[in-house]
Amino acid sequence: MEYRQLGRSGLKVPVLSLGTGTFGGKGAMFSKWGTTDVAEAKRLVDVSLDAGLNFFDTADIYSAGASEEILGQAIRGRRDELLISTKGTFPVGAGPNDKGSSRHHLIRACEASLKRLGTDYIDLYFLHGYDALTPAEEVLGTLDDLVRAGKIRYIGCSNFSGWHVMKALATSERYGLGRYVAYQGYYSLIGREYEWELMPLALEQGLGTMVWSPLGWGRLTGKIRRGQAATSGRIAQGGAAGGPPVNEEYLYTVVDAIDEVARETGKSVPQVALNWLLQRPTVCNLVIGARDEEQLKQNLGALDWKLTAGQVAKLEAASQVEPIYPYWHQKDFGERNPKPTRW
Repeated sequence: MEYRQLGRSGLKVPVLSLGTGTFGGKGAMFSKWGTTDVAEAKRLVDVSLDAGLNFFDTADIYSAGASEEILGQAIRGRRDELLISTKGTFPVGAGPNDKGSSRHHLIRACEASLKRLGTDYIDLYFLHGYDALTPAEEVLGTLDDLVRAGKIRYIGCSNFSGWHVMKALATSERYGLGRYVAYQGYYSLIGREYEWELMPLALEQGLGTMVWSPLGWGRLTGKIRRGQAATSGRIAQGGAAGGPPVNEEYLYTVVDAIDEVARETGKSVPQVALNWLLQRPTVCNLVIGARDEEQLKQNLGALDWKLTAGQVAKLEAASQVEPIYPYWHQKDFGERNPKPTRW
């Protein structure tokens, strides 16, 4: 297992973390992701720790809190061996204050997560989405208080726009508050918009990138190919809802290229897709999901080898799309507006 620094912090994290969205299976959305129970979760934790993967990612809304509860039970007695990240902000009830990033809600959300996880601290706490109604100084002040109280050790944000992140970082600097060290966002070989603004921002501001859905919301598992619809897994069960939209022809073009590289390397489609991400700027961690032990071991096979420069170029050529304005316009002034990635 390789370990990388989490943004501009002193914390080292493994390049893979286990996402626990499959734990619990409660509700219309998460029942399509997986139904991992405590016994199965304990086995996945065992396999992960044996491989050096000691980082587990969850959220308070996953299966209405059941994901946190199951993870908490699965790691009981081993808390000091691992890192946990969880998230707050999204609705957890019907009340007007059961959502958002207000001081009222964040304190309650954090306390509830701690209870479900059976721990007295969270290693990395994310805001799951941006709350434009709550002043930035209230949000960051609350998170800073939770850090000073020892309930949170590091903070991050997820699914923010670039200006949302910069506003938060500026607020932290102005008031001397805790600073985001990580950004958790969607990024994959079939979803490269992260490169347009958020990646340059993360590079310049020292944010570590944790990638969610690195296999394109289940589309890069090797189960979907041109002329061959998925017959098992999340997509086959109608789990595309709520995920990033992908043009089918574009998907097939990218999968064709991944298939070609997979044959050259002797690796699987998901292993190639994950390995490509691990070579991207700012990326320090990929949040992988696994319905069972076999899927987890397959994903661990993305480590300890590297795609060649030619293979990387082949994948990038197949997956490249023309950026939207103003990014296509900025290409013409590359001398003074350099980007960390090729256009």
